[in-house]
Amino acid sequence: QVQLVESGGGLVQPGGSLRLSCAASGSILSINAVGWYRQIPGNERELVARITTGGTTTYLDSVKGRFTISRDNAKRTAYLQMNSLKPEDTAVYYCNAVIATNWSTQYGHWGQGTQVTVSS
Repeated sequence: QVQLVESGGGLVQPGGSLRLSCAASGSILSINAVGWYRQIPGNERELVARITTGGTTTYLDSVKGRFTISRDNAKRTAYLQMNSLKPEDTAVYYCNAVIATNWSTQYGHWGQGTQVTVSS
C-alpha cells in the first residue's frame, strides 16, 4: 500500500514563504511524475507545479518565478518552495504522484492535503 503525506502548510503573512513536503511510503518500485495541486472551496482542483522523473518542471502562470518544485528521489520526497506569497495563494494544497508498485502497474496517488493561508 502506498501513502503520501504532506506537511509544511500554515498561516503566513503576504510576502512570506512556506515550504511544503510530500513524503511517499509503502511498496514502491518507482515514483514518476509528481504534481502539486491546490483547491479553494467551490472551485476545481488546479495544477500548480509538476516535475517529471528527469527533473523537467512546469508551473501555473500565476506562480512562475515565486514557486519552485523539486524532488529528492533517495528520500522519496517532493517539495514546493513558495515565496512572495499572496492572499490568492490561499488554498488546500495536495500532492499527487504517479507511482509504480510493480513493473506493469502505476497509478496516481493523492495525499491528504495541507492548508495554506496567506493573510495579514
